[in-house]
Amino acid sequence: MSDRILVGTRKGLFSIERGKNGWAIAGTQFLGDNVAITMADPRDEKVYAALGHGHFGVKMHRADSFDGTWEEFDPPAYPEKPADADDVDMWGKPLEWVNQGAWALEPGGPDEPGVLWCGTFPGGLFKSEDGGETWALNRALWDHPKRKTWMGAGADVPGLHSICVDPRNSKHLTIAVSTGSVWRTEDGGASWEVRGDGLWGAYTPPDQADDPAVQDVHRLVQCRSHPDVLWAQHHNAVFRSRDGGRKWDDIKNAKPSVFGFAVAVHPNQPDTAWFVPAIKDEKRIPVDGKLVVSRTRDGGETFEVLRKGLPQKHAYDLVWRHGLAIDDTGDRLAFGSTTGGFWISEDQGDSWACVSQNLPPVACVRFG
Repeated sequence: MSDRILVGTRKGLFSIERGKNGWAIAGTQFLGDNVAITMADPRDEKVYAALGHGHFGVKMHRADSFDGTWEEFDPPAYPEKPADADDVDMWGKPLEWVNQGAWALEPGGPDEPGVLWCGTFPGGLFKSEDGGETWALNRALWDHPKRKTWMGAGADVPGLHSICVDPRNSKHLTIAVSTGSVWRTEDGGASWEVRGDGLWGAYTPPDQADDPAVQDVHRLVQCRSHPDVLWAQHHNAVFRSRDGGRKWDDIKNAKPSVFGFAVAVHPNQPDTAWFVPAIKDEKRIPVDGKLVVSRTRDGGETFEVLRKGLPQKHAYDLVWRHGLAIDDTGDRLAFGSTTGGFWISEDQGDSWACVSQNLPPVACVRFG
């Protein structure tokens, strides 16, 4: 069980740690800077942070520990766009082959020391085999014909935000893109197939609603002990797959709504998952102004609405895609919101303790 949580925010990276008097903010790094994604590598305990500096681009840093000396290293970079490339964005303007932000950062398998995966805007997947010293764009995915059907969601360009490495075989990866659906490789990225049978979009013309390549999956997670079980918080629904994403079940009983961004799955109980719902796309606030976490223990047949310790009046917190995390035991959860609230549960969500209400908007929460 980890007693440290890394929290990436719009104005710095925070370490929240458990001490004699409970959980508290114990340290800060990069104060004032936008920390879009962070990660603690379980293989060697190195800590990584990807920063978004707007006009000045993406910066990446790593350290042997949170309190250690941080060093900057080069972020993933796209190759030069060919003059005859016909890529356009969702507005019909030429799509620039430029890293506009890191949105996912995951370690490779335990048998792949030094391997890192990074998802970016405008939808490229990068791999490093040397701990981030060098990066290579996965051309099999980038050059796939269906990649040009991807669209921006909250951003003007697509973003690759979820990377799931199969613990049984490190060459098996499942990724998700907004808006570009779920993709799977079983040969380490040499080839890819879209996996979206059963997903549907309420935001598309009726004849495109079931198109697996244009689904807006907000977040994708994988059960550690049952890796074929995947949970997805979609733009207009909650979905679960039991076969590695080939077929998806529409979970219609999610309460109090099916809209949201974050999802977590228990590492050893594939039918147990958590969500932080909002009303809908046009109303990105909690239902009735009450911040709650929803939990299913039976694969989506029923849901409990968990609210003990969470604000139940005039709460307007939204939790982004990476804002909810679960530890290796499956007992401890934590989440942070766009309004700077941060809560921890020690009992699978039955009750929550507020650590802070004054953080900057929280983008990413990771145990480590």
